[in-house]
Amino acid sequence: MLTGNPIVAQAADIRRLTGMARTLKDFFRHGTLRVLVTGALLSGCASGPDYQMPRVDHSAIGTFVSQSIALNAGQSVPAQWWKLYDDAVLNELVSDALLTNTDLRVAQANLDRARAIYGETRSGLLPATDVSAGASYGRDQTSWGGSGQAPKQWSYTGGFDVAYEVDLFGRIRRDIEAASYDTDAAAARLDAARVIVVAETTRAYLDVCTLGDAIDVTRVSIELAQRSRDLILAKERRGAASRMDVERAGVTLAQAQAELPVLRGQRESALFELAALLGKTPSQIPDAARGCSKAPEMTRSLPVGDGAALLRRRPDIRQAERELAADTARIGVAVAELYPQISLAASASYLRDDDLKGDRSFSFGLGPLISWHFPNTTVARRRVEQSKAQASASLAAFDGVVLTALKETEQALSAYDAALAQRKALIDARDQAENAFKLAELRYRGGSIGYLDVIVAQTTFIDARSRVATVDQQVASARVSVFKALGGGWETGDGE
Repeated sequence: MLTGNPIVAQAADIRRLTGMARTLKDFFRHGTLRVLVTGALLSGCASGPDYQMPRVDHSAIGTFVSQSIALNAGQSVPAQWWKLYDDAVLNELVSDALLTNTDLRVAQANLDRARAIYGETRSGLLPATDVSAGASYGRDQTSWGGSGQAPKQWSYTGGFDVAYEVDLFGRIRRDIEAASYDTDAAAARLDAARVIVVAETTRAYLDVCTLGDAIDVTRVSIELAQRSRDLILAKERRGAASRMDVERAGVTLAQAQAELPVLRGQRESALFELAALLGKTPSQIPDAARGCSKAPEMTRSLPVGDGAALLRRRPDIRQAERELAADTARIGVAVAELYPQISLAASASYLRDDDLKGDRSFSFGLGPLISWHFPNTTVARRRVEQSKAQASASLAAFDGVVLTALKETEQALSAYDAALAQRKALIDARDQAENAFKLAELRYRGGSIGYLDVIVAQTTFIDARSRVATVDQQVASARVSVFKALGGGWETGDGE
């Protein structure tokens, strides 16, 4: 027959066990303080090398090798450099891309994961606890001293264990340090993704606009070729022109018409690229972008700053430096594995059989209960060697990223300057070709030259106009490449 209320009895036992748990926690919060301080004094510092920022060659922080009147080395890139175009549509597109781009969502999720790992690693500074409680009903024949079967009864059990690793050799601290640097590296990767998204969104929009302008130029060229063909057809009907002249005019018209579908296809491709960057389907292309047929101009010289500003700004350099710091900290984690791991522990347990008076037992242990784990030093030493090799690789990778950043910037500046020079020359060529075509028409009407000369002049003029439209796109793209290489676009402020 059951005695008392089993639920009430169990609640009382749980309260008793909880009180014991508080005592053990207080012990670890206060009683172990002297032990932890002693451990810190013994250890002196965390294991492994302390991280130091890698040095960069002095030549990397000066002015860029590529210089021209189109560049302003005295001013750094503004944070929101795309606003230099002063185009409301572009501003809205970039803002939307920064919110909805799928690559940025992935990078943000990876940063959240890194932060969660850092929080998990920091929990190593806290004691680990394990609480258990249970109740069972039945016969306990092992504790029954009478004859026959033991009566049915309630039995209650409970336990509480606390364990704390004394970070005597800095393993946990180095692990936390590495996780912190990993989080910084993930944040830098997100910033690097922002740089790419901003640059490619701007490039896609400018491609749409410059190709729209090229289509308009091609339409005018087609109209010009059509007008010339109609004119020569009329003269043929009057017997003043040959059939060969008509065919030549037809060739020029067909060549001009052949350019149009290619440009339209390229423009549609740029629109689809823009939609993907915005996180939209091809059917969701913004109407404002589709309607652009004239690219916004940037009349001022490009603010490029110097090498020192570049190294501070580019997120991929910051990412490589933080990865090097994390790998350096992991050397300390591996070195700490060479030493014993010391843990402080405390435990308590409770057992009660409800029907057997006095049949209850408490047991507990208060630390320091030291668990001393001796590692396999051969394995640990090999891991130290692995960590050192990884840190060396990360240092080489950092140096490579710095060199790549400088190379990409110089290449982008040089390509932009070359594109500007090419554009200027092609504009001069277009203007001269236009004058030559007008003179050829006048001389043909005056009868001093044949129509073949007119066709040649017209073809040259049409080709020159098409090349100017093409180089306009190249200049716009080269300008974006400069801003991308300089690493602007990830900051949150205006910075102008």
